[in-house]
Amino acid sequence: MTAPWVTYRPEIKVLDATIRDGGLCNDHKFSDELVRAVYDACVHAGIDYMEIGYKGSKKVFSPDQFGPWKFCDEEDLRRVVGDNDTPLKLAVMADAGGKSDWRTQILPKQDSVLDTIRVACYIHQIPEAVDMIQDAHEKGYEVTCNLMAVSTVHEAEVDQALEVLAKSPCSTVVVVDSFGSLYGEQIQRLVKQYQKALEGTGKEVGIHAHNNQQLAFANTIEAIIHGANRIDATMAGMGRGAGNCSMELLLGFLRNPNYRLRPVWQLLQKYFVDLRNQTEWGPLPPYIITGQLNQHPRAAIQWRAGEQRERCADFYDKCVADV
Repeated sequence: MTAPWVTYRPEIKVLDATIRDGGLCNDHKFSDELVRAVYDACVHAGIDYMEIGYKGSKKVFSPDQFGPWKFCDEEDLRRVVGDNDTPLKLAVMADAGGKSDWRTQILPKQDSVLDTIRVACYIHQIPEAVDMIQDAHEKGYEVTCNLMAVSTVHEAEVDQALEVLAKSPCSTVVVVDSFGSLYGEQIQRLVKQYQKALEGTGKEVGIHAHNNQQLAFANTIEAIIHGANRIDATMAGMGRGAGNCSMELLLGFLRNPNYRLRPVWQLLQKYFVDLRNQTEWGPLPPYIITGQLNQHPRAAIQWRAGEQRERCADFYDKCVADV
């Protein structure tokens, strides 16, 4: 194919992570109206999956501090989406490392409006993640795995994790650029590494990019070019720190007539102008710095919350001194 960009690849599926990743910007305190508006936009835009929040443990995260989308109790989900009588599949993320009471918190599929459980883990949490994947699979869900902060993991460890995940019942393993530090060549290498490890299993490779270096969209395109078929994005790029790949950019790139852009633009016009005035995200200087240094954005988030938030040179000096 000499000009693949004029057509589309029907195997690609898109997941909207606005409420889940964007919830990290405001302690998951979205109004029901906003969550419903994102849900309606996903339905009308033809998006395949909506990640509506976390299954976070109330023993670890206080409901007094965090909004309902940190926990995604069934009554909260159904209050907003009803029985979800639409083609849109609903997903939640469950973190390994004791952050989710997954054995009891995740109900059997027949008792839930959810369709998909996205297990997220760091490399040292792979054993628990495999147990979580198996548990959700046995309960009847589609299950995927996000191997986080892959930019910090030794190649041999990634290979070992993929060997284990290849034997698990997860349907997708996602390349996650948690720190927004990766460049296109690295994305290409990782996608091919994941594909090789998962060859013959029927599992797909996904991509979840962060925008610290304003490369989330470019890196998502790179992953798609090399065969990633499960693609994450968020409305207006909303997400922790620097944010994510923007849904409005992604759908325009994909060329798939089953995806419709106008519902996304309607959502942004009606809700996200005010939301941007209330909640901060995007590739601001501290997030660029942590991305360039391949560091977790928590220090940048704390800096932006302080009185010296605009003193980017001082933050750079602090980060370099800590290396």
